[in-house]
Amino acid sequence: MMAPKFALSATDIVAPPPVVRPEKPPLAVTESAAKRLAVILSREKPGAMMRVAVEGGGCSGFQYRYSIETEARPDDLSIEREGIIVLVDPVSAPYLEGSELDFVTELLGQSFQIRNPQATASCGCGTSFSV
Repeated sequence: MMAPKFALSATDIVAPPPVVRPEKPPLAVTESAAKRLAVILSREKPGAMMRVAVEGGGCSGFQYRYSIETEARPDDLSIEREGIIVLVDPVSAPYLEGSELDFVTELLGQSFQIRNPQATASCGCGTSFSV
């Protein structure tokens, strides 16, 4: 019995689609979030930016991840407001479409929050959601 051969030719390899940059950023940054980010980023290395990403996990299926970055990736979407920059990767962008990043002060404390119109459910802490 002869084993089947599996081989790929150069014509079988398909390049990934080009990154399409939306005309409208997937995430709006409120004035409150921009002001708080300006304070936080002023304590970081010059050129620091905030990254907002969506990852699998959390109580509801997806969760937001925030990090401070000093370099943008070539395919990042860059959102500027009042001198600060928020980065979003192209995989996270569709999940954030129409969302708003805000910084709120409540009785229990202060935090960044994302208001996502696509979220059909979220957990009590506000960092996990489902679509």
